[in-house]
Amino acid sequence: MFAVIKTGGKQYRVAANDVLKIEKVSGEVGDIVEIGHVLAHGEGENVTIGAPFVDGALVTAEVVAQGKAKTVIAFKKRRRQNSRRKIGHRQLLTTVRISEILTGGAKPSKKAAAKAEAPKAEAKAETAAAPLFKAPKGKGDDLTVIKGIGPVAAKDLNEQGITTFAQIAGLTDAEIEKIDAAMPFSADQIKDWREQAKELAK
Repeated sequence: MFAVIKTGGKQYRVAANDVLKIEKVSGEVGDIVEIGHVLAHGEGENVTIGAPFVDGALVTAEVVAQGKAKTVIAFKKRRRQNSRRKIGHRQLLTTVRISEILTGGAKPSKKAAAKAEAPKAEAKAETAAAPLFKAPKGKGDDLTVIKGIGPVAAKDLNEQGITTFAQIAGLTDAEIEKIDAAMPFSADQIKDWREQAKELAK
């Protein structure tokens, strides 16, 4: 049996035991996640198509790994304007193995990650809430002055304890790798921010 699912704004044709990479879903390695947006399912010529989704259909998958895609660089230059902008993005991805394709309201044989015990969920929340750095005292700088940092990225950095130009200017390569591993920013992108921050911090 196969199914066509929708997740992360994309559609995938899957069957049991297929391994694929999808946009990040919450869960640790070994957790079972449920994908309820099933557009179609069937076997051979017997296919059921949803409008847009098939009622009572569900696909479960096991989380195999959490990772990132390759860095995509967007570079923009204006001629004779002395204006350049370089932005990098690494999409967060989850590798999953399709476990079951369920129809007619059938229940999965394994529980989804969302149904984990409350203490475990609380422990995850506490771990996720811990910032990467300790924010310095006083008012922070407007990080959006740095080319490549927008309001959303500035908010994310502030939540991780990065609030001033001086902090960004003083980042070591090891700290940049730490940010790269935990946030959706590439190392090259952060190094570019560091060079700009060195001028702004003077």
